[in-house]
Amino acid sequence: MRLTSSCFEDDGRIPQECAFAAPHPETRIGLSRNLNPALAWSGLPAGTKSLVVICHDPDVPSVLDDFNREGRVVSAAVPRIDLYHWALVDLPPELPGIGKGEFSDAVVPRGKPGPDAPHSTRQALNDYTQWFVGDEHMAGQYFGYDGPCPPWNDEIPHRYVFTLYALDIAKCPVSGTFGARDVVEAIRPHVLAEATLTGRYTLNPDVALCGAEAGA
Repeated sequence: MRLTSSCFEDDGRIPQECAFAAPHPETRIGLSRNLNPALAWSGLPAGTKSLVVICHDPDVPSVLDDFNREGRVVSAAVPRIDLYHWALVDLPPELPGIGKGEFSDAVVPRGKPGPDAPHSTRQALNDYTQWFVGDEHMAGQYFGYDGPCPPWNDEIPHRYVFTLYALDIAKCPVSGTFGARDVVEAIRPHVLAEATLTGRYTLNPDVALCGAEAGA
């Protein structure tokens, strides 16, 4: 099974239009277009009844003391934790892929609606829901895709791992309003195969990225 994107190559640079935030010359960070990247898959195993797409960042600093602070850096040595950007379930296996911006085409303060989504799919709450708790302008339920927004002073580029799961069930066993971690746990007994595609992104002008912005 294979997962690809016309927006970036594996281990390549995620384009700014697919990010939540982009570098800004005065404020360090500005909102970007927040388009979900196009994804395509092939080689699904026999018996696949539905697909799940999950995107997570495994490089989020576990200590936020230096996060986006002038005159400070987020050290590469800081332990890192996961942050989930997207969990999309109930994709029909007959679908060959999804288009750029089909599930997200802007930053929506307080979050996009859900869980119902195109193609009779459903989307989980992503971790921006917890991230913006207490922010009077942004707090809300963030369903679906919200793209990269790493700290602008991080010493490392962040990885964004898109994983496609082929399941032996037609409907993911979650209900109501659910989170990305709920999906991860619910599908464990039902995975026939999986494939990953990793993109990299940084807001730090002093950090180099490999790869090119294909399709940007």
